[in-house]
Amino acid sequence: MSTNRLAALDNETTSTTLEHAITAIDIVLEPDATMIQHAQAANAALLKNFPKGYALGDEHAPHISVMGGYVYTASLDKIFAAASKVLAGEKVTNWKLKAIKYYYIPLKEIGLGGIVIEPTADLIRLQKELIGATAAFMAPAGAGTAAAFVTTPEEPKINQPTIDAVATYLAGHTGENYSPHVTIGVGTVEYLDALLAVPFPAFTFSVVGVSTYKFGNFGTAAKQLHSFKLTQ
Repeated sequence: MSTNRLAALDNETTSTTLEHAITAIDIVLEPDATMIQHAQAANAALLKNFPKGYALGDEHAPHISVMGGYVYTASLDKIFAAASKVLAGEKVTNWKLKAIKYYYIPLKEIGLGGIVIEPTADLIRLQKELIGATAAFMAPAGAGTAAAFVTTPEEPKINQPTIDAVATYLAGHTGENYSPHVTIGVGTVEYLDALLAVPFPAFTFSVVGVSTYKFGNFGTAAKQLHSFKLTQ
């Protein structure tokens, strides 16, 4: 086979691979300093309880997920454009949101904790409009694998609950089932049960930005793919 033919086949294979590549994304609201301070304080306490957990920071950005799922990587720019049109009609930085309690998702002996935010009509509407605008670019829910996520030397493997959670996001976490929250990290179930038993000091906060992230392990916002320019 000629060199030119081999090169053509390589290009065709690369093109096909890119066409079918999948990315696990999360369109998020970025909270202000008030929420970040609360989340980081809770995260620091969790790390004392469970040092094998993760620290909030650049690869684990505090955030409020609005919608997530598996998308075709080749369509990312189209998703950003569609979401931008939706956001052009919103004034998210004027919203006042309220943190109301802690919660956690049990994962055997440990749990993934978070601060629950009171759902509002604005949040639910924004989620619905973003889902409608990006639906054409979403991949089938079962198409995602560990390859769709960000890995690091510290977290080289994506656990199955994370893969499953992204696959079921649109089916189980939208509309009446949408529970906005800021994830604070991993702790033992015993510690998290004790945390939930203490009265939560509710507080209000604002939104300072909107971004799209690539998911990491435990559904973290691991890599920023796009920061939206807000008009207000």
